[in-house]
Amino acid sequence: MKEITLAIPNYKTITIAHVVLDYNGTLAKDGVLKNEVKALLPKLSESYSVHVITADTFGSVHEQVKEFDVTVKVLESDNHTLEKAQYVRSLDALKCVAIGNGNNDAQMIEEAALGIALLGDEGCSSQTLMKSDLTCKSISDALELFLNTKRLVATLRE
Repeated sequence: MKEITLAIPNYKTITIAHVVLDYNGTLAKDGVLKNEVKALLPKLSESYSVHVITADTFGSVHEQVKEFDVTVKVLESDNHTLEKAQYVRSLDALKCVAIGNGNNDAQMIEEAALGIALLGDEGCSSQTLMKSDLTCKSISDALELFLNTKRLVATLRE
């Protein structure tokens, strides 16, 4: 398994094996994968197991990510908040990073060892923001934290 362990001074030590990403509002806008994501996903997949979790509102996720080494989880239940949190737990939440922006991302962000709220084009749910460990203004900023982990340490250390 690919994983990276980070000792963040006076915060915590985390081992990251899985990066769980909400799709619409996080990786995509109106069902279309953002260009900056296309450049970063291959690099991210070299070090981590990458998961895309979505209700697939636009029916486009499989086509949009087909060229990338990611696992796609299309939500099936009536309670997407709970289903997303359960998915993170099924991967071992203590080895997960979760990134999202919507109300239904709040619980998965709270469950993960590290939760990132994304304040992007669609905004960010205040509930998700409050449950996150940190907030990023763009998906590229968030993903680059895991490609340049000293940035993550610098942000979270106390």
